[in-house]
Amino acid sequence: MRKLILLLLLPIVVFGQVKNVVKWTNSSKQVSDDEFILEFVATIDEGYHLYSQDLEEGGPLPTKFTFQNLENFELIGEVQEPVPESEFQEAFNMKVNYFSDKVVFTQRVKLIKFVKEIKAEVRFMACNDEECTPPLYKDISFDLVPESVVTQAESTQVSGSSSLLSIFITSFVGGLLALLTPCVFPMIPLTVSFFLKGGKKTNRQAISKALLYGLSIILIYVLLGTVISFIFGAAALNSLATDPWFNVAFFILLVIFAISFLGAFEIMLPNSWANKMDEKSSKGGFLGIFFMAFTLAIVSFSCTSPVVGTVLVQSAVSQEFSGPIVAMVGFSSALALPFTLFAIFPKWISTLPKSGSWLNTVKVTLGFLELAFAFKFLSNADLVLQLHLLERETFIAIWIAIFGLLTIYLLGFIQLPHDSKLEKLPVPRLFMAITTLFFTIYMIPGLWGAPLKILSGFPPPSNYKEWKDQKLLTSPLFNLGDKVTSKDVSYSSQKTGPHNLTVFTDYNEGLEYARKVNKPVFLDFTGYACVNCRKMEDNVWIDPRVLKLLSNEVVIVSLYVDDRKELPLDQQYISNYTDTKIKTVGGKWAEFQISRFKINAQPYYVFLNPKDENKLSEPATYVPNVETYLSWMERSINAYNR
Repeated sequence: MRKLILLLLLPIVVFGQVKNVVKWTNSSKQVSDDEFILEFVATIDEGYHLYSQDLEEGGPLPTKFTFQNLENFELIGEVQEPVPESEFQEAFNMKVNYFSDKVVFTQRVKLIKFVKEIKAEVRFMACNDEECTPPLYKDISFDLVPESVVTQAESTQVSGSSSLLSIFITSFVGGLLALLTPCVFPMIPLTVSFFLKGGKKTNRQAISKALLYGLSIILIYVLLGTVISFIFGAAALNSLATDPWFNVAFFILLVIFAISFLGAFEIMLPNSWANKMDEKSSKGGFLGIFFMAFTLAIVSFSCTSPVVGTVLVQSAVSQEFSGPIVAMVGFSSALALPFTLFAIFPKWISTLPKSGSWLNTVKVTLGFLELAFAFKFLSNADLVLQLHLLERETFIAIWIAIFGLLTIYLLGFIQLPHDSKLEKLPVPRLFMAITTLFFTIYMIPGLWGAPLKILSGFPPPSNYKEWKDQKLLTSPLFNLGDKVTSKDVSYSSQKTGPHNLTVFTDYNEGLEYARKVNKPVFLDFTGYACVNCRKMEDNVWIDPRVLKLLSNEVVIVSLYVDDRKELPLDQQYISNYTDTKIKTVGGKWAEFQISRFKINAQPYYVFLNPKDENKLSEPATYVPNVETYLSWMERSINAYNR
């Protein structure tokens, strides 16, 4: 019999190649939070048979499925197959079970640990009336991302792209501002005139060298961003946004930069570095131009380093691995742009304003902005540690003081080191003062609870404050109708959340209360340092229609994944999904989100039926559109009521 099978195999193997008579595809379907159905789909060429898993010995090889990494999941039952065809085949002198055309094999699995994919191998054999394939093996990989997570992944991808675009634009603006500092602006005409003068150089040669100079500037700064990305890595960059000590370090760094811009001292690299780069630039050619660009970077370091540091810090806490690289592309492009343009159009140089005291005014203004921005990082650390040292009123008061002083400075009432005496107030400076004065006045009502939508995401949330207004939700402004849920002393995790909403910070207590009052659970995965979470609360939750639903129709369970409070020793455990020890409250809820919903991103909103804990709709992520978010909430609540 074995010889007969070998003879049947020979015709199908031609010059060492095997005919591909069975094409395999696969898919997965999520049936519960941790269970999936895996589908192996075989498309069989006309005239060929793919054999069943159930065959007697002595005949063709049965189809067999083997799974890898079984420590991550368990098989529920065996691989299922439809009823096969069955007939007596003379070639094997026995009755065999087989499939023709197309067949779907299915396997149900239950995850033990969080995994993104399951790998399997299928061994099979196919024959027609004249020939058979040898035993063949096909590796198959199943993507276990459920539909809700696909939606989140797409949203994250869009959000990531939007985040990178925002980083690029912010950094580009930072580069333009750096151009207007005393260290960089005077270098523009000097550098361009160097490319245009001397010898028998043509305009084309000067322009080509100017382009190389601009590209060299971009290359130098991009290399800096690349080094930072690879030193920290994606995991470290993702942790920066919530790590309190990194945020404190960033706060100190930005304060130092601000003090430097205000004129107390200058951050400078050793002069010997600039001299060495200047010597190398005299060699000519591409290397000479590259070292000229390096000389510019070193000479202008005292003015550009605070701006570079700021955009790098912001890009790092964006949690995008490529953020620092994109930031440096944006910053250096803006820095290199005028050198290139003025070399191509040298007559434009005459239109540049002359250097003067206005350059130092720009530098000081940047110092005030650096100082204001620094307190955002100190606020992040305070929020994560829940120290209540920098509450909302305090943060807003600090910003009012900073921008108020900036207004006074721009109007010429105070002078700082390196400032010239102001005889007359220039019109551009007056308009800048009007802008900062408007911003200062706008922030003042925030001391008494105004939402300050322009600042959404920067100050601490509305519930992280000294002043408590328990009547806010019953005011005519919101027209809630029903009374907000009162405090129940039997639940320790019941707290006052954003806009005085009652929230639970423990899942089990919130679930128990939802069953008691017969309302759906509104699960809110959030973070103390999550900027997008604050934007949702300040811009979407504040809408009277959304606020009314949150107040009266649901039980809000807000789980903070960056809560650093340590769990009691008897409640600490090793995660089955990440193989790490869960020691903090935030780690517990982050692991809960991964294990239940196979995702770790905030904000993340889920409507659950408290009776069986099943989802009432697909989860939502960052949805800044009020109408879209409201429609999703209403559909979910109606699904529960039905």
